[in-house]
Parts: sequence; C-alpha cells; structure tokens
Amino acid sequence: MNDMTPPAVRRSVADIEALFALPFADLLFQAQTVHRAHFDPNRVQLSTLLSIKTGGCPEDCGYCPQSARYDAGVENQGLLDLDAVLAAARAAKAAGAQRFCMGAAWRGPKQRDLEPVLDMVRSVRALGLETCATLGMLKDGQAEQLKAAGLDYYNHNLDTAPEFYGEIITTRDYQDRLDTLERVRHAGLHVCCGGIVGMGESRTQRAGLIAQLASLDPQPESVPINLLVQVEGTPLAGTEALDPLEFVRTVAVARICMPQSFVRLSAGRQQMSDAVQALCFLAGANSIFYGEKLLTTGNPAWERDQRLFETLGLTPL
Repeated sequence: MNDMTPPAVRRSVADIEALFALPFADLLFQAQTVHRAHFDPNRVQLSTLLSIKTGGCPEDCGYCPQSARYDAGVENQGLLDLDAVLAAARAAKAAGAQRFCMGAAWRGPKQRDLEPVLDMVRSVRALGLETCATLGMLKDGQAEQLKAAGLDYYNHNLDTAPEFYGEIITTRDYQDRLDTLERVRHAGLHVCCGGIVGMGESRTQRAGLIAQLASLDPQPESVPINLLVQVEGTPLAGTEALDPLEFVRTVAVARICMPQSFVRLSAGRQQMSDAVQALCFLAGANSIFYGEKLLTTGNPAWERDQRLFETLGLTPL
C-alpha cells in the first residue's frame, strides 16, 4: 500500500456519470490502477453477518423481507442469546472470517435492547474478531456505549441517492441516516456505509449514491455494494434485473471515488456467476460477506468461495 498517494478527490454527480460512461476496459483499468495504489490486489477481507434479531421491523423499506408490513415468509425471531451468537462467531472465525457483523431488525435499539448487544460485542471481541453491528438508527450516547464495549464498525447504509430515496422508504428520511452516521463518527467508530443497486434506479441515481458516499468526511472505511435480492411479498419483487456488467461498473466507480475504502460485495452474490464476481474483484472489490446466509437471504457456500479464491489466486487478509 502506497502511503504517498494523494487524498480522495470529491466528484460531482456529473463527473461520476462520466466515469460510468467510460469504455468498459478503460473504466476497469482506471479502477485497478487506483486499487493497486492502495491495496494488495490479491488479498480480500472476509466478514460474516449474523441476524441476531429477525423480522417484525416497523420500517417500510421496499426491499426488505423483515418489514412487518410485508408477508415475505420471514419468521420473526427474538434476540438470540449470547451462547448462540458466540457459537456462530467461533464457526465464522474457524472458517476464516476476520470480522463478525451482528444485525438486528429494529428501527433503532431501546436501551433495554442495547444492553445484551453490548455483552455480545464484548464477547465476540474477546474471540479476536473485529466486531460490527447494524441496529438501525442510534440515539445520542448509544454509539459511545457500543465503542466502550469494543465495537469496531457500525453499519448504516444510505441505500440509494437522495432523490430516489422516497421511492424506496417513507418511514425515515435521508437526514435520519446521516444523523446516525454522524453519531457513529463522533464516537470514534469506523463507518461501514454503502447502498443497494438494482432497485429500479437510473444510472444517474447510482452515480448520486456514490457521490453521497464519497462526500462523507472521512470516507467510510467499508462500502458494501448490495445487488437487490428480490423477495416475493416485498414491493420491489418483480423489478427489472440490473445488467451484471452495470453492477461491475458500479463497483469500479466506487473504487475510483473511494480509493482507500474496502469495497465489499454484499447481498446478491449468490445469483452472480463466478465470472461476474471475478470482474468485480478486478474492478476493485476487496471484501465479501462470507457464509451461507446474509440476515435472511442466501449467500454462496463457503466451499464455493474457497474454490473461487483458489481459481483467482486470492487469499484472505
């Protein structure tokens, strides 16, 4: 990694659209050049995500099967006990994961909800794993409690561009998300913040999402790029699928605009071919969610990922 590289350059939506419009080979060459200036191109960070509280969320996010407003076949499950979480964390570590992420389907945690999560964070951290949590919107003081318990990262995605946001979610606004991110930064936590593509947004709106992410100061340490997983019963089921090469372009543009961030292939990998994933790594992706489930949707089996890594000559960090 070259510490003498210049800082990230903030770009307008129009500038980011121009990147999207580059010939494919030119875009990937630029992304790969940026990637190699900051990272070993053959090393990938592995994270595992566990749903510690599933379903029953009051929000109306149009992509989410955990919303109480939709009948998407998700069985509500209360907060897992500490032993179950630790068993999953030990299995993730044994399988090669470096970071263990805990997700709860809340609008935001009440204090009585947060207390057992703090115990989980302390215990997972004691196993030698990096810790991450996604618990919804945080109130004043909650990020500080998570930091004191040993949390490394807090995930709170922007989901999409501001101008498309109201088409996807109406129960909270964009500023709510930015306020939580500000609390996370103020507490000294690392930020994991990305979005979802393939929700019917335009390319301009995909550029708008990346412009928002890249304008966060400092830029997020982790940027998950999710491809919509369409779940029957949610409003976005039946949305026209995004062209796989447009997804690769999105990864490449994210890498160029956020050169020092880990760009993570997140939801949607199960439906991608190995060839598309290989192009994503070439475009600058250097992190994946590892394990057979992402909250409630499927993910490639460990064995498939290990074979792909072997084929591509990739090794975990």
